Amino acid sequence: MAFSFSESFTIKIPEWTDQALCAQTDPELFFPDKGGTAIARKICALCPVKDECLEWAISENIIAGILGGMTARERRKTRRKP
Repeated sequence: MAFSFSESFTIKIPEWTDQALCAQTDPELFFPDKGGTAIARKICALCPVKDECLEWAISENIIAGILGGMTARERRKTRRKP
């Protein structure tokens, strides 16, 4: 599955997302305005595809939201580590 936002910007959605717990909850929990990450992190902690989600978010350089239990800032720090 893929979502196209324009001719030059497409995001491929991996097959494992069908198993993701976030797909069964309110998506706004994973894109909080300020702070408020605790509920999303708890859902991620129980998710059977948390590791796949985090790997995908880092490899695709997803710059927003709680994915794989990490914020975008935490993922950037992880990506920078040697």
